Amino acid sequence: MSSPALQPRTRVTRIAQEAVDKARLTVVPRVRTRAPRVPFVTLVSLVLVAGIVGLLLFNTSMQQASFTASSLENQADTLAAREQTLRMELDELRNPQRVALEAQQMGMVIPAAPVFLDLETGKTTGVRTPATRENAIQLLPPAPVKPAILAPAPTIVEAAPVVPEVSPEVSPEVSPETTTQGTTESRAKNTNKPGRKNRNR
Repeated sequence: MSSPALQPRTRVTRIAQEAVDKARLTVVPRVRTRAPRVPFVTLVSLVLVAGIVGLLLFNTSMQQASFTASSLENQADTLAAREQTLRMELDELRNPQRVALEAQQMGMVIPAAPVFLDLETGKTTGVRTPATRENAIQLLPPAPVKPAILAPAPTIVEAAPVVPEVSPEVSPEVSPETTTQGTTESRAKNTNKPGRKNRNR
């Protein structure tokens, strides 16, 4: 039988030996593993294509927005010019001088002595006289009288009567076609006669 003092020592040595065995380093052979390149290349190409397509879409959208903005600016300019012309026409139509002239042309008369109406009492102040075209206030001054030198009397010239020309009457038996043919034949004969004389000579 072993003594009890030796048993703990043997246990300690065993534990120490096991710890030393575990603590020993061993060289592990290098395992060469290569990552597959095809998925990486496809991923990078997909990212590049997506970026290019996104840039093209963004560029086209920006160009369309700029075109719409320029067209809207042109439309706004034309509308502003139209508004200005309409305002000028409205100011011209609202001109009191023009309104008074239009009223006079329609037959309205401006009274020479105005009469004022009090709205609270309903009474009028002033002399109420009927307004006629003779005593009405004229908005436009009368036209100046021209001197006799600038407004001479009109001169009247009588023209001689025009006599129509009498056309020569053509006989009913001879038609115009035959007359033209006869004139052409006679001209041809006249032209041929001198030639014959020259040959005889």
